[in-house]
This record gives sequence, structure tokens and C-alpha cells, in this order.
Amino acid sequence: MTEKFMIGTYTSHTSQGIYGVTLDPATQQLSASWLVAESGKPSYLQVANDRAFAVYQADGQGGIASYALTNDHATRLAQALAAGSPPAYVGFDATRQLLFVANYHTGLISVYHVAADGQLTLADQVQHEGATGPAPEQDAPHPHYADLTPDGRLVVCDLGMDLVVVYDLSAEGKLTAKSRYQSEAGFGSRHLVFAPNGKFAYLLGELSSQLEVLQYDAATGAFAHVQTIKTIPADWTAHNGAAAIHISQDGQFIYTSNRGENTIAVFAVQADGTVNHIQSITTAGDFPRDFELSQDESYLIAANQNTNNLTLYARDAASGQLTLLQQDVACPEPVCIKCW
Repeated sequence: MTEKFMIGTYTSHTSQGIYGVTLDPATQQLSASWLVAESGKPSYLQVANDRAFAVYQADGQGGIASYALTNDHATRLAQALAAGSPPAYVGFDATRQLLFVANYHTGLISVYHVAADGQLTLADQVQHEGATGPAPEQDAPHPHYADLTPDGRLVVCDLGMDLVVVYDLSAEGKLTAKSRYQSEAGFGSRHLVFAPNGKFAYLLGELSSQLEVLQYDAATGAFAHVQTIKTIPADWTAHNGAAAIHISQDGQFIYTSNRGENTIAVFAVQADGTVNHIQSITTAGDFPRDFELSQDESYLIAANQNTNNLTLYARDAASGQLTLLQQDVACPEPVCIKCW
């Protein structure tokens, strides 16, 4: 059976908004992309049943928007905008109908309540402040990720501060700081994923091109360092920025994207939660900001921002390794991809 994916984009050049693409397992090919909804700079998005939530920019303001999904298209229902740049990340809690927004440029973490008709109401905001790292990109706090822990807290990655903050989260969307985990200076905390057992998390550093294995204590909401490993070869000297991270449903494999080396790096998870690097494979394009596994995890699709193309791989469930199937699937400025 075919499977659809939704693609968020920058709209700096030829992109008109949110796009879609279909994967046909029978032919192991992706369809041509189509326009799902016209939108300004929908650079990150989430899909939840018949709704989608995306970064939104209009009239010099930035924020988020909600969409109703019908067949292959989306209709905007509501938006929440403020002066300044749009956010970098959108997370969603289907149980409490809460939307989490991390704004890289303003340092703000925002929580919105989502009504049944898609209307968005601000529930709480937290301003990140404090010491930042040594890299030029760390001129200020830069929250880049805000999403749920397995036990229902909110975890935020701040690239500017080399910091992960865990917040207790009430049913009404109110935030209370619970713990802080500090990576080494210049790490550039960008995104993380949790192991299925909830005991380990895998934190990706954009600026250092490193992956940290962390132990998570649900009783205290705190992280402890276990391992640090590079996502690129030790002798790589050109620029690279680690971008996206995903974990297989069985918790056995970690995948990260490298913008610069232009690869997907594959790591095998060991019994103690640590990881070994087992593969790096070209994305057949430039600047792979994001990628996504298919629902049955037999396939992986990478989105190459600078070369306006998608790349399709077959994934071996036993070894975790990827095999290139299709490249040069045209899609303008793709920077986020989600199962639809």
C-alpha cells in the first residue's frame, strides 16, 4: 500500500509552501511532489491524524499555523503570529492537545492549547537566558527543539547554550523547570530522541557533529552522560553541521544527517545503551536538513535543502543499514519531512 509524506520547506526561492510525496513499495519509488498548501516558510511541521501544525510566516511576523487535512491537500484553520522571525521547531502532545514551539531567534519556548476547531491559544512561555557557548552561532540562547519525554515532560534543546532543559508540564500547558543538562562547550544541542524503554536519550550536537548518549532518570527528570561519538570521520576537516536524528522502533539503530559531508550516519545500539557507528551513506544531494523513516521502517527518505531533491533508501531491519534506491526526486527547498 502506498504511503504519503508531508514536506516542509523554506520559501526563499521557488517553493510555495508545504508539499507532499507518495512512496509506492511495489515499485520502490517516490512520486513527483505536489503542493499541499500555500504557506510562508513552513520549515518544520507535525502531522496528527487529520490535522497538521507548521511554522508559519506572514506580513513580517512569525509563528505557527494549524491545518485541516483532506485527501492530498491542507486548509489553514488558524495561526498564532508575533513580530520577529518564525520558530525552528513544532512539537505536539495529542493527549493534552498542546503544541510546543521553540524559537531559535528569540529564545522563547511557547506552549499553545489546540481547540477542536484548530484555534490556538497561548498557555505559557519561557524565555531562555544565560551563558552561551564559544562558537559564532552561539551569540545568544537558541532553542532548537521542544517535545515530550516518554513520561510526559517537556524537553528543550538549546543550541546556543549547549543545554538541555526538562520542564514539568501541567494539563493546562504550564511549564516548571525540572532539570538541566550541560554538554561540553561548543556542542550545539539541536535535537534528541529517546530509546523505547525511556531509559536512554540520544542527543545530537549540530556544531560539534557529535552524538551524546544520555541516561534518563524519570524520577528526577535528569540526564547523565554515558558516551560521546562523532557523526563524521575523525579526519573530516570541511564544514559540517549535524541536523536530524531518528531511532528505529525497536531501539536498535540511530540515524543522523550530516550537512557538509552530506550523509546519513547509522549507529547500532548496544545492550548498555552505547552506540557503534556502522555506516555512512551519501544523500545524493547537498545539505540534508531532515529525513524520515516510513511507517514500517522499510524505507528512509532524505531531504536535501540546497539541491532541491529527495533521496529514497531501502532499510534492512536486521542490520539497520541503508541501500540507495532513488535520487533526484524534485522538491523545492525541502527542510522537514513527516509521515502523513
